[in-house]
Amino acid sequence: MRPIQNSEHEGEPDDAPSNLPRRGFLRSGPALAAALALPALAPLSEAQAADLWVASWGAAPAGPPPAASTMTLSSQTLRLIVHSSVAGSRVRIRISNEMGSTPLTIGAARIARRSSGAVTVAGTDRQLLFGGRSSVTIAAGAAVLSDGANFNVPPFSDLAVSLYLPGSVRVTTLHNAALQTSYVSTAGDRSALQSLPVSRSIATWPFLSEVDVSGPYSGLSASSSVVALGDSITDGQASSANANRRWPDMLARRLQLELGVSGNIGVANRGISANSLLKDYPSAMLAGQKALTRFDRDVLGTAGVRWLIVLIGINDIVYSSGSNPIPVSSLISGHQQLVSRARARGIRAIGATLTPFEGHVYYTAARENVRKGLNAWIRTAGNYDAVADFDLALRDPARIARLRSTYDSGDHLHPNNAGYQTLAQAVRIDLFS
Repeated sequence: MRPIQNSEHEGEPDDAPSNLPRRGFLRSGPALAAALALPALAPLSEAQAADLWVASWGAAPAGPPPAASTMTLSSQTLRLIVHSSVAGSRVRIRISNEMGSTPLTIGAARIARRSSGAVTVAGTDRQLLFGGRSSVTIAAGAAVLSDGANFNVPPFSDLAVSLYLPGSVRVTTLHNAALQTSYVSTAGDRSALQSLPVSRSIATWPFLSEVDVSGPYSGLSASSSVVALGDSITDGQASSANANRRWPDMLARRLQLELGVSGNIGVANRGISANSLLKDYPSAMLAGQKALTRFDRDVLGTAGVRWLIVLIGINDIVYSSGSNPIPVSSLISGHQQLVSRARARGIRAIGATLTPFEGHVYYTAARENVRKGLNAWIRTAGNYDAVADFDLALRDPARIARLRSTYDSGDHLHPNNAGYQTLAQAVRIDLFS
């Protein structure tokens, strides 16, 4: 796979102005001042590390699904498989009933390292409590954090979060495109069993929206987290299932491998397939609330967030009129709001350019002009603290509105595994050091 070069070694985009600043570097003026105003990361004492929570895994909740396709559980246990990014010696989880219309009772919650399938590693199972109690009822529209529990979370490990749901439960809050197999038990509280008796497998993440870590692991402590906010390309659509080949997964590996001891940074993937920046679709709630609405929950509410990478807007373009699409100015205003709200909380915002889609069923020349216009603004306006030029990374040099064939999953919009790896390579790691 061809590595992505830094801007000083590679030509600027063909559609960019000649005075384009070098890609990925912090901008001048207010954006630079705000970035430099962020407090430096100082080494943490052991006591401080124990109190600092950092997201090691995250998914954005959505829903409710259409009534006809809503899964109903009857006193069963979910065993949800997730993949950690950063390590810690303590753990807690966030459970969401934010799309539910009735209270949700969690009868028991446990976490363990996953061995394979629905089987956990012997001796790693830990009970999770809520205010010291083994069960909790979550009001409709609300979420809860568990208490912290002593539990060693290695980096890049599969975790099994088991939730026993007593009574009849409709799964109205979930992340739909998990690209990961999880499991539903036979009837009963099976949360403490090493081998879950499986009644069915699922490819969604019901109710679970975050796993946080704190405390030192192998002498190192997680320091902060990155949130990747986006749509299906951040969600990893068309990447290999059960393989953690989304670009945020591979960025997490780069952070640890290339930054060494300073790379104890978690990554929370808040992409939702079909999500938009500016508009909700009442008939397609699994696409999630628009990014402007969910920003506080999915970005500001993420434990330890210090950086934000934004890749969103293509669905606003392709779902608008093919001949008279959404104005570039509307998308720019939405992005400006995201940056302003991030900066108000001391979060550094990195803007990613929208990737090519010529050949896709929704492609029109008018829509392409909007994509190009937004990309030009992301590159040159200086609103974002830095830029990840995903468009340049994936496009075919001979036909710049189209994905390079070696990165195309086949639908001319979503990358394949190699394309997602290339996106992870296009983010400058020194921005996080």
